[in-house]
Order: sequence, then C-alpha cells, then structure tokens
Amino acid sequence: MKGNRQQDQQCQAGTGLTLFILLLLMLLLPGLLFAATDDSYAFDDTQLEEPLKYPDWFVLPSGDLGDDLEDALANGKQGIVVYFGQKRCSYCEQFLSIDLGTPDIKAYMQKNFDVLPIDIWGIEDITDTDGNEYTERDFSIKYEVNFTPSLIFYNREGEKVFRLRGFYPPYKFRAALKYVVGEFYKSETFREYLARAEPGAFFQEGGLTERDFFTPPPLELSRKEKPADKPLAVFLEQGNCHACDLLHSGPLNDNSLIVELEQMDVVQVNIASNDAVTTPSGKKTTAREWADELGIFHLPTILFFDEKGSEVMRVDSIVQFYRMWGVLNYINRRGYKETIDYQLWRLKQRDVAE
Repeated sequence: MKGNRQQDQQCQAGTGLTLFILLLLMLLLPGLLFAATDDSYAFDDTQLEEPLKYPDWFVLPSGDLGDDLEDALANGKQGIVVYFGQKRCSYCEQFLSIDLGTPDIKAYMQKNFDVLPIDIWGIEDITDTDGNEYTERDFSIKYEVNFTPSLIFYNREGEKVFRLRGFYPPYKFRAALKYVVGEFYKSETFREYLARAEPGAFFQEGGLTERDFFTPPPLELSRKEKPADKPLAVFLEQGNCHACDLLHSGPLNDNSLIVELEQMDVVQVNIASNDAVTTPSGKKTTAREWADELGIFHLPTILFFDEKGSEVMRVDSIVQFYRMWGVLNYINRRGYKETIDYQLWRLKQRDVAE
C-alpha cells in the first residue's frame, strides 16, 4: 500500500509538472511567435551600397507582357507577376531574401507565376496586356508605384487582379499568393480573405499606443465644406498589434519624425471599434466600416490626405525610418501639388541635398 501511495504521489507530481510546462508554453508561445517575426520588421532601410541582382529564376520581360503571359501559360503557370524594384532598395532586398528566400514561398511562386522584373527608372519599352505602350519609368508612374518593391498580379486573361505595395512579412505574402492562385479575388477582398484565414484578426480588442501628437476624439475629419490648414495623417491600428507596437517603439520614437508629424493634423483610429467617424470626404460612418471600405489588410496603415480631404497616398506595408521620413517630408512640403510623382520628387530632393 505504501509503495502504491508513493507511485500515486510521483504520478501526480509528474502530471502537475507536465501541466505547468504546458501552461508556461501557452504563456510564452505568443511572445515566441512574435520574436520569430521580428526579422521581417527590423532592418536598416538606407540605400544599399551594392546593387541588387534578380534571382536567376526571374524571367526578363520580352517587351510585350501579352507575349510573356502566353509563354507563362504554355509552361503551365497561372499567370505573370510584374515586380517593380530599384537596384539599391533595402525593402526590395528584404523581399528577395526573406519572402522569396522562404523555400515554400519560392516554390509556390515558381510553380504558379513567371516573375518579370521592371526597374522603375528603366528606359526599356513595355507593352501592357491591354496593348498600351510605355517605357519602364512611365509604366511605373502609370500604376503609381510610390514604394518598391511593388507587385502586380495578372491572371490568365491578362487582367490585373491584385496589387501589393511594399514589403510584407512572409505569412502575409504567402496568403497573397494563395489568394490570387485560388481566384478568391473574384468573390472577396484580400482583407476578407485574411479575416477568414485568421478568425478575429481584425476584431481584437486591446489598448492602442497613445502618443502626444494624436488629436483626441471625436473623429470629425471632414474637409469637404471647409479646407484645413494642414495635411491629415490617419493611423489605422488596433489592439494586440505587434507591428503597430514596433512602429511606435522604433521609427516613431525618433524626434525628427515627431517634428514632421507635429506639422500635420494626426489622428489614430481603432479599426476594431465602432467609434463614430466623419471621414475627410464628409461621410459619417464607424471606424470598423471605414476600414472595410478602405480595404485595409495590413496594420498599421497610415493614410495621408490633403487640405481638401483627398487621399494623397498611403503607407500600408512594413516601414522603417528613412521611408517614413521621406513620406512625411513629401506631405509637409506639399510635393503632391507638383506634377511629379513621389519617387521622382524624392530623387530631386536627394540631388538638391548633394
């Protein structure tokens, strides 16, 4: 009997230890998962010293995207992807090394698409699938490639069915590929697709990071009747958002960015809430409904509006200090009122500085 009691006690102790370990893992797992994604968010976004080289499996454009699409389909692909990049773009390097460096993503991409690289400063001629002709530079301007890398996905019919602007973590880029290959774009937005894949991802409650430069509620953002004196920056966020926390604890802790933000009207919108919002165009809605209407699928997203309430541009992908500073400087110096696009404006600023 005594031996049995000892065995029971040992068994109970072992069970208790197992439960303790399981509980500890449950508590630590979210942190471990977030830590695993940090490499996607933390990098130096200054210009690269050495120019990038395309992966050897990229397909150089023939000059006619219609012909390139036919070749891709003949080789069993689902379509083509036009990759807009720059030779010394650190975000492009992240995309090529992290997203396309992930074995299953690379294999899935190669299986389903031919990837055609376009240099946004290039002078080579490109004929789009609709027959219109451009230079690489004009083609980039046509599709408002404010940020590189940018991707346009073409389906079998040569239709542009999906776009990505900037660099995204692997899990989100993998989801984008499956969204296009599965033709989910025919019945739902990418935001809706992600919400189904990650139940509750867009509806988590929790505290937002409070900053002094945010104008407190109510969110009366209308500029329709009376233009404002300053541009408007709208930070779309939610609670339990790791990338939002990293933005505030990283780039937005730099005083030079804070100085730029203080020259704007800046608000924070919790897209997981039903807070009342009057949009810059004067429409009365809720934060959740506005995010749906905008098609937000990456958090944080920062929208920029001019004095009359027209959207100028948005940052809806991973952003570090130099890109963020460039955008804020462009908005504050009213670069959008000039006839040139953001990329060319930034290039001219660098030329002046030099």
